[in-house]
Amino acid sequence: MEAPSPSPESAHNVGEHDMAITADHIREKLIKELGAVHVDVEDTTANRCAASFRVLVVSSQFEGKTPLQKQRMVNACLAQEMEEIHALEQKTLTPEQWEKKKCQ
Repeated sequence: MEAPSPSPESAHNVGEHDMAITADHIREKLIKELGAVHVDVEDTTANRCAASFRVLVVSSQFEGKTPLQKQRMVNACLAQEMEEIHALEQKTLTPEQWEKKKCQ
């Protein structure tokens, strides 16, 4: 007796969450969705047990926002990816803050 073939719906869902999150993918999404003028993404997975990244995001959309609000913006931007990411260490700056930091 043959096993039933998967329905089109279940076949569509196979591997849906198996996408490997890369540093380049994260960088491109933050630039596109947050209008980031500078993004550094470091894959720190090798130091941990699951997908982990460290990001520096510089965006004018962070102007007037608290650190928590800025981190929530990044989390919202990467909501789909966060299902696969174990840890995301963030540094979020405005362009003005970034310029000051570069001069130190």
